[in-house]
Amino acid sequence: MSERSHISHVQTPAGLAGGKRGYSHVVTGSGRVVVLAGQVALDEGGDIVGKGDFAAQARCVFENIGRCLASAGATFDDVAKLTYYLTDMRHLASIRTVRDEFVNTDAPPASTAVQVAALAMPDLMVEIDALAILPE
Repeated sequence: MSERSHISHVQTPAGLAGGKRGYSHVVTGSGRVVVLAGQVALDEGGDIVGKGDFAAQARCVFENIGRCLASAGATFDDVAKLTYYLTDMRHLASIRTVRDEFVNTDAPPASTAVQVAALAMPDLMVEIDALAILPE
């Protein structure tokens, strides 16, 4: 994947600890903003994918994000920000591994990871929302 010219990434601004785990501290851009609702591990029929399998759920979530991006004419290269909602922060390394299959690790989006007590359905383990910027 290549960095899109309408988005600029600053992985580590002066005076901050390095964003060496696949995120940028700052992402700027100009163009049309695309905001995605939180995506979870549901298939097209509304059934949970990967019950009890965090990596399978994470992969499904990223695939769903990809579908949402495509519906707006965007790709993962256009993503400026990801927010991860995890029911167990012990899965952070796993989410990073799956994320790296989808995002450009040389110019990654800004991101935030938060542990939550629960998601909308008891068997869901991860939800991710996204903000993308498309060129005008």
